[in-house]
Amino acid sequence: MLDLSVIILTKDEELHIDRCLKNVSAIAKEIFIIDSFSTDRTLEIAKRYPNVTILQNKWVNNYAYQFNWGLENAPITGKWVLRLDADEYLLPELIDEIKEKLPDMPENISGISFNRRHIFMDRWMKHGIYPVTLLRLFRFGKGKCEQRLMDEHIQIDEGENICFENDFCDHNLNNLSWFCHKHVNYAVREAADLIDIEIGLTGAAQSDEGRVINTQAGSKRRKKHSYARKPLFWRSFAYFLYRYFAKGAWRDGKEGFIFTFIQGWWYRTLVDAKVYEIKRKCGNDPEKITRLLREEYGVSL
Repeated sequence: MLDLSVIILTKDEELHIDRCLKNVSAIAKEIFIIDSFSTDRTLEIAKRYPNVTILQNKWVNNYAYQFNWGLENAPITGKWVLRLDADEYLLPELIDEIKEKLPDMPENISGISFNRRHIFMDRWMKHGIYPVTLLRLFRFGKGKCEQRLMDEHIQIDEGENICFENDFCDHNLNNLSWFCHKHVNYAVREAADLIDIEIGLTGAAQSDEGRVINTQAGSKRRKKHSYARKPLFWRSFAYFLYRYFAKGAWRDGKEGFIFTFIQGWWYRTLVDAKVYEIKRKCGNDPEKITRLLREEYGVSL
């Protein structure tokens, strides 16, 4: 058993939680479920695992807040912390790599990134966005989740970040309607994040100074800042063309088209529509935008 603690955020995840817990229980000495008062069988399933501890905290529409609450309130004893979503799992090759390398990791290494495979409609999306490299494993006390509405990353205060060779999977088992509804919920937060980049609502999107995220995440952050300055609606269409043709998502068949269309064009167009709606009502007035987000969408900055 590794000196490893796992934090998993849950809210009605009975479809995924058993697969997730079974996947990491063999290597983690403790697993903390930070639950947002699930009403399904999530907690019943989680209680079957002896190394699982359940804590509950109200969801405030902010992933970073909830994860950091877990870091601060869970009785973590592991030297390393793994962030994992309920619909994610580590591939056997990655588990073997973690078991081989983690016990002898040099002290100057504080963060470890993995490549994420996105499994959509049971097919690996090999093109278009793969690989997405995310910092998911870090020394306890050396990192936390940055406070952003979207695309939040684990950031480490000191030390270096390295990347392991093998992958983990994001494989949600819900249907297409659920997938679309999830992106509808994401859209207003993504719109707020883009407006934050553009006019500085909170300052959180302006600088990552003093903290370390992995190289790919830093590159994507710079591209997002560039994207935020592009014309509304044109940018979402251009992004779809880039992913589908230039990055080769067309090679992933019908599933690749559906995935890229929904996530790369429809969703991005919806985000732009939200930006347009917010600015039509509030202009570029930060105070008005902040109030509208809070009162109409329940998004607190």
